[in-house]
Amino acid sequence: MDLVAKYQGVVGRVFGNDNSSSSEDSYVERLLDRISNGTLADDRRTSIMELQSVVSESHAAQLAFGAMGFPVILSVLKEERDDVEMVRGALETLVSALTPISHGKVPKNEVQPALMNSDLLSGDVKNISLLLSLLSEEDFYVRYYTLQLLTALLTNSPNRLQEAILSIPRGITRLMDMLMDREVIRNEALLLLTYLTREAEEIQKIVVFEGAFEKIFSIIKEEGGSEGGVVVQDCLELLNNIIRNNASNQVLLRETVGFDSVIQILKLRGSAYKFTQQKTINLLSVLETINLLIMGSPETDAGKDANKLTNRTVLVQKKILDHLLMLGVESQWAPIAVRCAALQCIGDLIAGHPKNLEALATKVLGEEPQVEPALNSVLRILLRTSSRQEFVAADYVFKSFCEENPDGQSMLASTLIPQPLSTLYAPVEEDVNMSFGSMLLHGLTMGENDGYLETCGRAASVLSHILKGNNHCKEKVRRIELEAPMATFGGPEPLMHRLVKYLALTSSMRSKDGKSSTSGNIFVQAVILKLLVIWLSDCPSALESFLDSRPHLTYLLELVSDSSAIVCVRGLAAVLMGECIIYNKNNGTGRDALSIVDAISQKVGLTSYFQKFDEMQKSFLFTSAKPALARKPLTRSNAASMAGIEDVDDEAADQKNEDHPLLASIFDSQFVYFVKRLEAEIREKTVELYSQPKSQVAVVPAELEQKSGESDGDYINRLKNFVQKQCVEIQDLLSRNATLAEDLAKTGGDPSSQLEHRVSGGSERVQLETLRIDLQEASQRLEMLKTEKAKVEAEASMYKNLASKMESDLQSLSDAYNSLEETNFHLEKEVKSLKSSGATAAPDIEAIKAEAREEAQKESEAELNDLLVCLGQEQSKVEKLSTRLEELGEDVDKLLEGIGDDAGLGVDDDEDEQD
Repeated sequence: MDLVAKYQGVVGRVFGNDNSSSSEDSYVERLLDRISNGTLADDRRTSIMELQSVVSESHAAQLAFGAMGFPVILSVLKEERDDVEMVRGALETLVSALTPISHGKVPKNEVQPALMNSDLLSGDVKNISLLLSLLSEEDFYVRYYTLQLLTALLTNSPNRLQEAILSIPRGITRLMDMLMDREVIRNEALLLLTYLTREAEEIQKIVVFEGAFEKIFSIIKEEGGSEGGVVVQDCLELLNNIIRNNASNQVLLRETVGFDSVIQILKLRGSAYKFTQQKTINLLSVLETINLLIMGSPETDAGKDANKLTNRTVLVQKKILDHLLMLGVESQWAPIAVRCAALQCIGDLIAGHPKNLEALATKVLGEEPQVEPALNSVLRILLRTSSRQEFVAADYVFKSFCEENPDGQSMLASTLIPQPLSTLYAPVEEDVNMSFGSMLLHGLTMGENDGYLETCGRAASVLSHILKGNNHCKEKVRRIELEAPMATFGGPEPLMHRLVKYLALTSSMRSKDGKSSTSGNIFVQAVILKLLVIWLSDCPSALESFLDSRPHLTYLLELVSDSSAIVCVRGLAAVLMGECIIYNKNNGTGRDALSIVDAISQKVGLTSYFQKFDEMQKSFLFTSAKPALARKPLTRSNAASMAGIEDVDDEAADQKNEDHPLLASIFDSQFVYFVKRLEAEIREKTVELYSQPKSQVAVVPAELEQKSGESDGDYINRLKNFVQKQCVEIQDLLSRNATLAEDLAKTGGDPSSQLEHRVSGGSERVQLETLRIDLQEASQRLEMLKTEKAKVEAEASMYKNLASKMESDLQSLSDAYNSLEETNFHLEKEVKSLKSSGATAAPDIEAIKAEAREEAQKESEAELNDLLVCLGQEQSKVEKLSTRLEELGEDVDKLLEGIGDDAGLGVDDDEDEQD
């Protein structure tokens, strides 16, 4: 065998100079020789027993066996199946060779013989096939040792063994058959199958096909359910391996065996008040099963989401809520780990499922007449538990209930009715008969009493879930006013102002060393800041209420720059200040967005302010945020530790405030993304404010007044030059200011591209604003020119009509003149005829003609003079209009084309006739 030869080379290099190793090598070699070549059966059996003993106790013997022994032992298993004792001895020897020796100090860089032997044995598929064939032997110990050997191989070389078993026909089937064997063998086979199905999806499918569900629940029933021993734990681990992230196997479980068998395991039998460690582990395992069914696969596949919703619907129809509420809420004697797991299952069961949300909202606990809504009981646990883990689990129920459930949020908010002072400040134990809202307000006002600030923080966390994304609830809670704890403290104050007061109180409280706030106060600071961030988001009325008290801004500025506060507290304070900028609709002096930016710039500095965002984004809490409560798979190795968890060590939490478990519950992935989106908007709004001028008008400088003796024209020109110069300077300042603000907003950190692109260039914004103003002015100028053009065209049309009329009058006058000339011609003709007839007493014809001609000429000259004056005036107007039309781009010749042609032709014709 080539692998054996390589193995011998490794052994020689590692142990070649060790005398003790050499003696053990020779001893192992002699034993193998006696086993291989011995003639007496008893001698060979004795030798194999001695070999098993020395291999189980010595690393050197394990190495020597790996180098020389596998061919000999495997030949025994192949050729001597009838000798049961030899087969048993061979299997025991192989198990010992693959089992790490716990005693003795072996350096970490030393060769691990158990691992090398496992690789050597699993390297050949024929060896695994040989071992699986031994499972069909009748001898009990042969089957038992074979299963132990396969388990050892799987522990040391899981991938090789899984591949080998899959390549062997009916390999998994033989293992499944062992589940119906005697109890000891069944348990070993069960343990082996749990290892095989952890990662191998193909093996999971074969196991299900071989009837794993029926066999698993049959064994659980036989062992007594949750009261059973470790076998029940192994069965549930195998079940969880099969259905984890496997929708098809979950569907098969739902449609064949059903969920009733799973729910039956949750039922508390025997003494319900007694929880052994094994019972606790079994309950945690079945709660993990339920969680796998209702959470589905992390992949966003429509089919898998449908399967997840179906599982949730069926489980609630099977009354699983009753069992979960019994374990998580009513069984306060149950271990904390069980109660927390049950509450987490309730949260997962109702998340995003309208019918399940309604079922929990209407669920009542207790017996008549002392019954109360289940949500009230969960809230009481949240406020009163001493376990921070249980608080986180109960808070997860409210988070799941309020997520995308506006009706549920409104229902809870409707119970928030201010109570009398005596009720609000009653001891915490007297909250049994309170409504949900009264209990929550009671918890919110516990900050007045020393030692109850953490209770106030827990109640604030619930209130943040109620307000998240629901402006109706934000507005309702904003109007809640609380009475002062003492009459001398003044009148009622808004709930928001009371919470800010508690926030300031936690900042002033220091631990005994005086260096930093305690872990509990850190949590209260963070959760109240988270509540205010959610409350003020996209709610101008809430922001207005927050700004009504000027000390609020002053305190936030101090908190942002407080070096003793943790990174996330300073970051959340910076986010809250940013909301006062982006959601600010106030135009009042000192409370508008620009005034707040100026205050940040003066008190903190914009560079330092934006660094708070970058530090928070890089903190462990933000970089490790998860979408939901993290859960580790429950296995034999970690079951005992998970079942024994009671609570987090407060001192350890104080030493590492950033990793505080309660802070991790606040900063889930949804809130982290929400804060990142707000950060981008804050940066963008800050740049925008620095890119635009203030709306207020400054005082007019004295040099703008008109000087004595200065003409109006010179004064206007001087004002125009001054304004133009000021506009250029203002645009330049805005451009530089915006560029600086943009660079400052991008200082530090590497925001994602999606958020980075939202902050546009400041200089570009100013240039665009300038171009927009220029375009607006050009448009106005164009409209004025269009109006003037229409007016000129109307005047041109009017003068055109007037010229036509004048031409018509001139034509009439010309006709009259022609008629007069014709009459004169007839008269002259008559005179000539009279002369020719020889009349003696004829009047002085020439004198009469001269007189008539003179009168006609006077009249014609007068009319012509008037007409020429009119024509001269009209010609002057036409010339002016032609010049203006040419300036406007009109073709004057085309407009005047054809005017007067007819009249002109008529006059020419008459003149030609006269000639």
